[in-house]
Amino acid sequence: MANQQQTASSLARTPLFSLAQQLKARFTGFGGWEMPVQFKSITSEHEAVRNVAGMFDISHMGKFTLQGKNLISQLQQLVPSDLSRLQPGQAQYTVLLNPEGGIIDDIIFYYQGETTTGEQKGVMIVNAATTDKDKTWLLKHLDTKEISFSDLSFDKVLIAVQGPKATGILQQFVQEDLNPVKAFGHLEATVLGKPAFLARTGYTGEDGFEVMVDPDVGVELWRSLLKAGVTPCGLGARDTLRLEAAMALYGQDIDDSTTPLEAGLNWLVHLDTKGDFIARSVLEKQKAEAVERRLVGLQMQGRNIARHGYSVIYEGKVVGEITSGTLSPTLGYPIALAYVPKPLASIGQELEVQIRGKTYPAILVKKPFYRSQSRLSK
Repeated sequence: MANQQQTASSLARTPLFSLAQQLKARFTGFGGWEMPVQFKSITSEHEAVRNVAGMFDISHMGKFTLQGKNLISQLQQLVPSDLSRLQPGQAQYTVLLNPEGGIIDDIIFYYQGETTTGEQKGVMIVNAATTDKDKTWLLKHLDTKEISFSDLSFDKVLIAVQGPKATGILQQFVQEDLNPVKAFGHLEATVLGKPAFLARTGYTGEDGFEVMVDPDVGVELWRSLLKAGVTPCGLGARDTLRLEAAMALYGQDIDDSTTPLEAGLNWLVHLDTKGDFIARSVLEKQKAEAVERRLVGLQMQGRNIARHGYSVIYEGKVVGEITSGTLSPTLGYPIALAYVPKPLASIGQELEVQIRGKTYPAILVKKPFYRSQSRLSK
């Protein structure tokens, strides 16, 4: 299959790779895949998503389908979120946890309801670099006699269409009405006359949909969206967009050594409404005693950019580390995420960041750095 072609450096390619090549995209290795990092420029692509509509090839992400009579109750053991609250057509952003409370991966689970035989079914989207790790973990902890598990990672194209006008443009190619679908809602639909899975989710802080289809439909949809004026975007703009929205990047802002409470993901930890799950006791202890560190948002005072790995300084001592940082195209100043001790994690706290041997001032600010008005209205 096209997306299983390998480059000389053993990077996989998605079915949309040749289309990105035709558009003179610049490529980079990411999670084992050769992906477009930018087409024209990161800034122009970023602005297209904030103001009109952009599209991303995210076919590299892991795509699983799960089905079984006790699917929800089995998944409940693996995540801190209460999945029993989900109605068909709803989704939950959550995390897979190891026994120490560390984040194996952040995922979205889309609950599709019950079949005529009473089996529950759903779709799970995971990060590209952790697809194999996640699959192994799930198969180890799910009862495969009860739950059927399919890995569609190499079988489907996934396109994210994001921006204030994204839904209206996408609607031209979708048979079903997309307007009633709320944020984190999803449906099985018809795109260009073919079966598709659509979800009102994304990683940009804007409204839009993620569309999962067969490769041939994906190629046709990409070309159709391009003709309709949607801007092709690469991983560079995806990173600046998600950082403005303070969305965590696995492997940088969160990983096996960080818990959801440390990462500020308290809203997906539902200790009061669900039973036991892996690392529940760890999170209960952290909640009772308060975490020692928190992932916070920083605004640099000046034009110096705080990059991943830079030290955070307080009163001359290293107290934390930058996990992600960039010059915000929308806001016009440098922003960053960093882990700092809980006593310093207050809005307005003044800190410093060490950049090439010198320190520069930063102020702790509320997350997210940017909030879309069009997304809030959905």
